[in-house]
Amino acid sequence: MYALVDCNNFYASCERVFQPQWEGKPVVILSNNDGCVIARSNEAKALGIPMGAPAFQYQNEFKKHGIKVFSSNYPLYGDMSSRVMKILTQYTPEVAAYSIDEAFLRFRGFDHQNLHDHCQKLRQQVLQWTGIPVSVGLGPSKALAKIANRIAKIFAERTNGVYLIDNEEKRLKALQWTSIGEVWGIGRQHRKRLEALGIKTALDFVHLPDDWIRKQMSVIGLRLKKDLEGLPFIQFEELQHPKKSIATTRSFEGTIRDFADLEERITTFATSCAEKLRQQKSHCHAVLVFVRSDPHKKGAVAYQNSCTLGLPYATNSSIILSKFARRGLKNLYRKDIDYKKAGVILLDLVPAQTRQLTLFDAHIGRHDALMKTIDTLHKRFGPHKMKLANQDLQRTWKMKQNHLSPRFTTELTEIIRVK
Repeated sequence: MYALVDCNNFYASCERVFQPQWEGKPVVILSNNDGCVIARSNEAKALGIPMGAPAFQYQNEFKKHGIKVFSSNYPLYGDMSSRVMKILTQYTPEVAAYSIDEAFLRFRGFDHQNLHDHCQKLRQQVLQWTGIPVSVGLGPSKALAKIANRIAKIFAERTNGVYLIDNEEKRLKALQWTSIGEVWGIGRQHRKRLEALGIKTALDFVHLPDDWIRKQMSVIGLRLKKDLEGLPFIQFEELQHPKKSIATTRSFEGTIRDFADLEERITTFATSCAEKLRQQKSHCHAVLVFVRSDPHKKGAVAYQNSCTLGLPYATNSSIILSKFARRGLKNLYRKDIDYKKAGVILLDLVPAQTRQLTLFDAHIGRHDALMKTIDTLHKRFGPHKMKLANQDLQRTWKMKQNHLSPRFTTELTEIIRVK
């Protein structure tokens, strides 16, 4: 049996844990640089605030309805997510984090245990220990657990936040209730194609012939169908794979024209990517660099471009990755452009222990000890304490965050003080 544990309105819930005065009131969370709405409480949804709403266009709506606005506080959300995931491992050793607020659980050897009660206890413990409300869906496959979770969330009062699909009647009823656009793995294009054929629900989908699904949606679509039939064809291990690419991209608060300033930003982005790469215990074979002008600035020269550079060998060294990222920037840079956004993306990732070595380059691994030391110092004393020489030693990247809450759990100077 599988379970999907999903944190309800996760970003808003994290803010409410430490500021309970906003419980039951409309709350929205904004993206980087306070650009658009990326998370909403149920109260904000009920007021008609859409996902992705540009913040500057909805200022009057926020004030009119008394909506509390928060800038995204990723250190807080990441730490709270980690706390939730650690609690889940107490209920089964097989936990696969699917996103920052979702995790799949596999229950093997629980044949003689009441899983519904087991997950009710899980839900209560997560709420008591973290303050984060969660919904739990259980089913014989991951796709059915996903549907069960949606039922648990929408009908929270009737299900008490936990719903179990454990027989054929419940499975068929859940598939009939689920529209095709809400099925996990059915994207926009497939949804349009299926609806044009009269396929409106998940139950309609599983009635399609296997050969047709394999031809039109490949073997992935066929595995989804089998999963919805209660046969676990989507393997649990597939959810635990590390990221296939790592990116750091930013929109600048203003615009940048000078090459040295832009180079400093690209170096910082490459260094950030390298740190994430080492945390994942991976190396990369290629670096992609991109730049873009401001598309909303009237009269400005429109420009966007990117380039990908292959590396001589797989690495996670900040020094090497920043060197190649700067080389890519030189290929892209034009003097007459006001740059608004740039980024670095690491591609072709491989596990550190299986990277391909070469007999003809003695430099492989020469930065390993140095990078390990830097990571240890940052973990002990905080980020950005050590930088490469071509980074601005006095500058820490700061986004526009006019509604930022304190980092209650990760920064000692910002923890709650009890008086």
